Amino acid sequence: MQTKLKILMVDDHPSMIEGYKIILSYNNLGLEIETTAAYNCESAYKIITNVSNKIYFDLVFLDYSLPPYEEMHMKSGKDLAVLIKIHLPNAKIVMLTSHTEAILLYDIISSVEPNGLLVKSDFSAEELLSAFDKIMEGEIYHSATVNHNLKEMFSQKKILDQQNRQIISLLAQGIKTKNLPSYLNISISAIEKRKVNIRYYFNLKKGSDEDIIREAKRLGLV
Repeated sequence: MQTKLKILMVDDHPSMIEGYKIILSYNNLGLEIETTAAYNCESAYKIITNVSNKIYFDLVFLDYSLPPYEEMHMKSGKDLAVLIKIHLPNAKIVMLTSHTEAILLYDIISSVEPNGLLVKSDFSAEELLSAFDKIMEGEIYHSATVNHNLKEMFSQKKILDQQNRQIISLLAQGIKTKNLPSYLNISISAIEKRKVNIRYYFNLKKGSDEDIIREAKRLGLV
């Protein structure tokens, strides 16, 4: 039976990593915790892709908001999570974030499918240990704010589906609305209807493409 767990912890606040290490040392599964720390996208990228040393991890604690690694187009923990799934396919991923916006939380779940998603303001040491136990036993764990905000979003049908997110992404790349049909294979009228829905999702009663982009950037969606 495995008694040692190798964890990669990625957070730009060293004190947070130290806190996680101390809390997890009291885990209820009798596991010895061995940790490696990274404080930005660049250092995490180099650890994750370091195949020469054949580094493996059982679990990755990954903050969503991190200093970017522009050279390799790593802008956030979400980008690193995609990389982890390629290079460390057996590692469980726990995403941690200070963001509470339902749209961003939904985007993390739909694009990353992490084993755990926790809003930092939610959990105490006891809850972190409980989440750790459940994740290690194969459950998917979402903290209270994640569950509440997603339930509210679904009840209001405020969901950004994949095509709406593609529209936002293309607009953020500077593609004009009139040219979007070439990229999406849907009519301009269908795109305009979707933009109305996007404004509704963002609580924008009115607004230009620039307003949509600005709100999407504020929420970390682009």
